[in-house]
Amino acid sequence: MSLDSFLKLEPAYRDYVWGGNRLRPGNSPTAEAWVVWENDIISSGTQAGKTLGELASTFGEKMLGKRTVAQTGTRFPLLIKLLDCAQWLSLQVHPSDELAVQLEGANQFGKTEAWHILEAEPGAKLISGLKPHTSAQALAASIHDGSIIDHVQYTEAKKGDTFFISAGTLHALGPGLLIYEVQQTSDWTYRVYDWGRPQTETRKLHIDKSIQAARAEASAATIALPVLKDGAQTPLVSCPYFSLEILSAQKNVIELNTAREVFHAITLISGKAFLQNERQKIELEPFQTALIPADTGDYQFIPVENCQALKASP
Repeated sequence: MSLDSFLKLEPAYRDYVWGGNRLRPGNSPTAEAWVVWENDIISSGTQAGKTLGELASTFGEKMLGKRTVAQTGTRFPLLIKLLDCAQWLSLQVHPSDELAVQLEGANQFGKTEAWHILEAEPGAKLISGLKPHTSAQALAASIHDGSIIDHVQYTEAKKGDTFFISAGTLHALGPGLLIYEVQQTSDWTYRVYDWGRPQTETRKLHIDKSIQAARAEASAATIALPVLKDGAQTPLVSCPYFSLEILSAQKNVIELNTAREVFHAITLISGKAFLQNERQKIELEPFQTALIPADTGDYQFIPVENCQALKASP
């Protein structure tokens, strides 16, 4: 069996207390849509009904790419979410690769991530790091006694802003934000502070692990949206785990190529567009995502109307 050139995915939804009504209108609170995940199901084509993880295991380099397999093997390496924030998320921190293995066991990944702001109500804020000159000792003590919220750094967030959140950075998303998030395939989250919400079996604080994971010096500067040209792919973030670009097209076609080194994950964030090569053509509407296997090679992003998309790859 050969791989389709473009794999449309069915999102998996998560209903948490802080979610809103934008991801699944009428199903509130819906907090997250996991739009690219190893357990997401292919919705159409010859691989319909299979998961990304199954295809990664079956097709290896054809699915993931030579460079991806060399780095992380045949486990699907990225997780991409859309988050609808109607309330403050917990203040949290994620472990590095090394700490994830130490605290959670062999073959565990840490969690470095990036956010792109899709929508932001006026005055919407997020937390990314601590106030300047906060010491490691003050950080640990304030996590212990619950006063950590007095030391965090608030940042106003606007549509089009991007934030790179390295492992060890204390962070939280605030109300009024719709977020695209790309991260390592890991959901190790250590909850530091939860705005007075009662702890439950599924929503606990992780004080000791948070102290081990948090870095006082870690923060995330705002990456403002660059000037976007018709038919351009513009870099936003690049790190050892993933790269993130924004595609912008009104009339001009964007030529893309996996080079058989990595896969691409394209999420349309406005307008309509086609993905096309000599074998296949699919249409994307806002917030729909397609996975382009590494074996696809050359393909085109064709605007139907003025559109933008986010393209992530390992």
